[in-house]
Amino acid sequence: MTRGARLFRRSRAAASRTGSDAGSALIEFAFLGVLLFVPLVYLVLSVFAVQRAAYGATAAAREAGRAWATAADDAEGRQRAYAAAALALGDQGLALEPDELTVDCPSIPCLAPGATLTVRVDTRVPLPLVPDLLGRDLASVAVSARHDAVVDAYRGFP
Repeated sequence: MTRGARLFRRSRAAASRTGSDAGSALIEFAFLGVLLFVPLVYLVLSVFAVQRAAYGATAAAREAGRAWATAADDAEGRQRAYAAAALALGDQGLALEPDELTVDCPSIPCLAPGATLTVRVDTRVPLPLVPDLLGRDLASVAVSARHDAVVDAYRGFP
C-alpha cells in the first residue's frame, strides 16, 4: 500500500471516530430547500388561480353589459349577456352558473336611450390541489366584478 493510501485511510478512520459532519450540510440544505419551496410554489399557483378568476369575472361583466346594451330587446339582451359572460369566463377555464350573473336596470324598459345597466358577476374559484369534501368546496375564494354599461343615447326605443 502506498503512503498516500495509508494517510487517506487514517484520516477517514479519524473522521469516523470524531463524528464528522462532512456532507450533512448538503442534505440539510436540500431538505430545507424542498420544505420551503413547496409552500412557495403552492402560494404562487393559488395567486395565479385567483388572478385568472378576477380577470375572467371582469371581462365577463364588461362583455355582458356591452351585449345587453346593444340588443334589440330585453329578452335578447338577457340571452346575449349570458352567452357573452359564459364565453369570457370560459376563456379563463371557468364555468358560469346561471345565478352568478345579475343585471340591474333602474329604467323600464332596460334599453331606454341613455339608461345605465349594472352588470355583476359573482363566482367562486377553488384553490388548486384541494379536494372537495362531502360535495362542498371548502377551499375557495369569492371573486366578483361589476360593470356599468350605458345604452346609446341616440338609439330608438325598442
